[in-house]
Amino acid sequence: MTEFQAIVIAIVEGITEYLPVSSTGHMIITSSLMGIHTDEFTKLYEVAIQLGAILAAVVLYWRKFFDIGNWRFYLKLIIAVIPALVLGLLLSDLIDSLLESTFTVAVTLLFGGVVLLFVDRIFRHQTIDDEAEITNRKAVTIGLWQCLAMIPGVSRSAASIIGGMQQNLTRRLAAEFSFFLAVPTMCAATGYKLLKGYQQFDANSIKLLLIGNVVAFVVAMVAIKLFITFLQKYGFRAFGWYRIVVGIVLLVLLQLGIMK
Repeated sequence: MTEFQAIVIAIVEGITEYLPVSSTGHMIITSSLMGIHTDEFTKLYEVAIQLGAILAAVVLYWRKFFDIGNWRFYLKLIIAVIPALVLGLLLSDLIDSLLESTFTVAVTLLFGGVVLLFVDRIFRHQTIDDEAEITNRKAVTIGLWQCLAMIPGVSRSAASIIGGMQQNLTRRLAAEFSFFLAVPTMCAATGYKLLKGYQQFDANSIKLLLIGNVVAFVVAMVAIKLFITFLQKYGFRAFGWYRIVVGIVLLVLLQLGIMK
């Protein structure tokens, strides 16, 4: 992986981490187009730089994250992240194998796009708009929804936001709780991946990881603000059509042998 390739993938990660379009799926597509997707370091890199994007949420919502007196907020995040931690450990090898499948990404992008076309119609009268009203039961339910994103192309953001709306959270609160939940989830995933792949580290790989995390962090800062504004005003429909188009294009490219 070159520095240019690392920066391109990091930009893709920063833009897509908080959008309901699957950041992992888009990184797989990007690295596949650059011919480096099967490289072991690339697969580690695509997980590790998500930490930079996640830290953007910590910075933007720092008052919430560092409100030490609000212990219930931290408890909800701990409860919500448990399903992903357990299933992530149990299904680690299966998840790694799915990360190599561009076909899986294409199918899940397409199917997920169809789902997003109807989300705004299904959840039209959400009433919970205050984080304090999210019960522990609602938190763990949202955490279970998030587990769907272990399939590349599903989108952690989409799964957890839809899970939040299914629990009667407004679009804004569902999106924000999804951002909060991303922090322990992706910190755990990144830490686990780095621990497993530390043998691959040398001066160049460490440099690429640093560059990738910084770029992903900066780009994600902008993406979060734009996404919240867009989501409140327009909903999910545009993202649904985008996913459908990308999924169809990917399937065509795979069928023609242009992508593998």
